[in-house]
Amino acid sequence: MNLDAFAGETLDAIRERGTYRRMRVLGGAQAARMEVDGKSVALFAGSNYLDLAHHPALVEASAQASRDYGCAAGGSRLINGNLDLHEALECELADFLGTEAALAFNTGYMANVGVIPALVGRGDILVSDELNHASIIDGARLSQATVRVFPHGDVEALDRVLAECADQSGRTLLVVDGVYSMDGDLAPLAGMVESARRHGAMVMLDDAHGTFTLGEKGRGSAEHLDVEEGVDVLVGTLGKSLGSFGAFAAGSALLRDLLVNVARSFIFSCALAPPQVAASRAALEVVRDEPGRRWQLQCNAARLRARLAAAGVSTDPSCSQIVPVQIGGNARTMRICEGLLERGFYAQGIRHPSVPEGTARLRITLMASHREQEIDAFVDALCDLLAEHPPEAAAAPKA
Repeated sequence: MNLDAFAGETLDAIRERGTYRRMRVLGGAQAARMEVDGKSVALFAGSNYLDLAHHPALVEASAQASRDYGCAAGGSRLINGNLDLHEALECELADFLGTEAALAFNTGYMANVGVIPALVGRGDILVSDELNHASIIDGARLSQATVRVFPHGDVEALDRVLAECADQSGRTLLVVDGVYSMDGDLAPLAGMVESARRHGAMVMLDDAHGTFTLGEKGRGSAEHLDVEEGVDVLVGTLGKSLGSFGAFAAGSALLRDLLVNVARSFIFSCALAPPQVAASRAALEVVRDEPGRRWQLQCNAARLRARLAAAGVSTDPSCSQIVPVQIGGNARTMRICEGLLERGFYAQGIRHPSVPEGTARLRITLMASHREQEIDAFVDALCDLLAEHPPEAAAAPKA
């Protein structure tokens, strides 16, 4: 079978099961309003949570770095790509997060597939929440460690698993997300960290959606839940709340040195481009100077959840700026998604197999710059569409 025949056969099967994906075309700067497939809409489907992607300070910093450094680092960090900009960003990240050191990666995916195999390998154990991000799952596979999965957010089940691991040789690493990307709930970190410490396990927290949006200082889920000292490795992103691009791992100076020497996704990648690094540094300053952005973000999320709850629409278990509305079937979910677009709103439908079968949902994400009237109008449109497209009747049992 040639490549095109294989691709066509595979795509036909994907269409048959109703999970075919296509990329929508967005126009304009990332903001609360954009063009989606040529139509101006209110955007409720992004991760530019603090609306920094087009902030004048970031744009100017990026442009100035382009003029001063050019558009590329020119190589890997261990050869010729380690610019003073990279070192400055990492020092500023560590200072902001209250850690000894930080190391930048090109993406959050690359951070997880680099950090996890650096910490555990064959003969070790990785303990993972069942709803952890795909990049954590892939990092675990690459590590060749034995993987133990526990039910989502179940501290008692986690404690049993860690107790069993404590009797075995090798290292044990607990990896969890801070804010879960499909449901918007927070990991019960207090109990998890306490259990890990009691059983001698290292703790790695992927807080891509919590860093810079939660906590008094914006340090994320661990600060919000007062467990910062119990986290050994914090992984976060520069491409969501900071409005730039890239990711980081933060922790001790020894951790940074270890990753520089053994994290393959860091060693064998070209360094982040200077304009992106400069934009991230500018974003950190804005986050320090304007804490009201994360406060407004969470107020907007609370308003959306409250308005939907008043209309009888559940958003459980969300307690963050990620707000799911579970629809059920793939087809109904996408009909409502398309209906929202027609009414001037974009909230992406997430279908099986990205989520368990029968739990397809709209994944609504808020921004600090959404206005109250936009949120209220979105709720009204969504409620109308839910009524227009009722759940499909269950098939009658066979005689």
